[in-house]
Amino acid sequence: MKLSEEEIKHIADLANLELSTEELKKYGGQLSAILSYIDQLKEVDTSDIDSSEHASGLVNAWREDEVKNWPKDEIKLSLEQASDFEDGQIKVKKVL
Repeated sequence: MKLSEEEIKHIADLANLELSTEELKKYGGQLSAILSYIDQLKEVDTSDIDSSEHASGLVNAWREDEVKNWPKDEIKLSLEQASDFEDGQIKVKKVL
């Protein structure tokens, strides 16, 4: 798939890239080659392939969440080691 110079400039703008004329030609040619290869891959018949198959045979290893109570002595030790706590809870810095 051959990309026009205008399309390459548009893609560079979307990626916030400032490319010189030489870089536009170089990277445009590379991107066109990648897209041509993808077009070749689209021609492969995958109608009888299960979309959930994985080459390595990996499976999700999820486990059920289990509520477990901490031993009281561990809770006390954790609160003692915390730099700041209030009402039995450890205060931490905001994440967001």
